Amino acid sequence: MQSPPSSILISIGGFDIHYYGLIMFCAIICALFVIRHIAKKYYRNIDTDVVLDILPAVIISAILGARLYYVLMDFGYFYNHPTEILALWHGGMSIHGGIIGGVLAGVILAKVKKISFLQYADVFSYGLTIGQAIGRWGNYFNCEAFGKPCFVPYLQLYIPEQYRPYGYEAYQYFHPTFLYESLWDVVVFLLLFFVIRKVPNIKDGTIFCAYLIMYSIGRMIIESCRLDSVLNIGGIEIASIVSAFIIVVSFVVLFFLYKKKRQDV
Repeated sequence: MQSPPSSILISIGGFDIHYYGLIMFCAIICALFVIRHIAKKYYRNIDTDVVLDILPAVIISAILGARLYYVLMDFGYFYNHPTEILALWHGGMSIHGGIIGGVLAGVILAKVKKISFLQYADVFSYGLTIGQAIGRWGNYFNCEAFGKPCFVPYLQLYIPEQYRPYGYEAYQYFHPTFLYESLWDVVVFLLLFFVIRKVPNIKDGTIFCAYLIMYSIGRMIIESCRLDSVLNIGGIEIASIVSAFIIVVSFVVLFFLYKKKRQDV
């Protein structure tokens, strides 16, 4: 697999349109389509008009959370390069930050709109997995989020020398970890839609928690192969630490959801 010749799709009047931005836009549109379609066909208790009403605020909050999280994780660099904070086209969007931002917005909007956060979080989870699967390809065009040197011919991703990490300049081919995560997101979507959704007497919030658990497991495995973790604590990638925390919290939430259900019965 060859890296793209440029991260810029087209230049118009001195203004550059980057592949990264275009892909993120497509990811959001596709996520919206999936959310609306699934809500309308399979979740009759979800008001699709409300989905469209709250979606812009959730998206904006998720983008801000994704960028703020990334900036804080690499604060030393952005402190010395403040103009880069708003340069979203250069990459640097944390999915964990996006989830946090989206959840905060969702909780607030659920209270304002007097709707069930868990019901709407379930539906949004389907679109989120598809959006992530598409969005990861933005990393490809920015030559980022790749892994350790790869020696398996059909998995190799060629990385130009200027993008190779310090100490790895002599290597040409690396693991396309962005692709691994993209494929895993598709698997998560299929499991949510075709398996978990059909669990008898499923409780509101199950889909959302299952998404968080499955995505986080995949992220921890893939993260161990990456070279570009913005922060390590005790030799462990911060993304893996946060993923492990999310898994634990999600299982705790599921425990209380189904414990309450048994008590109600």
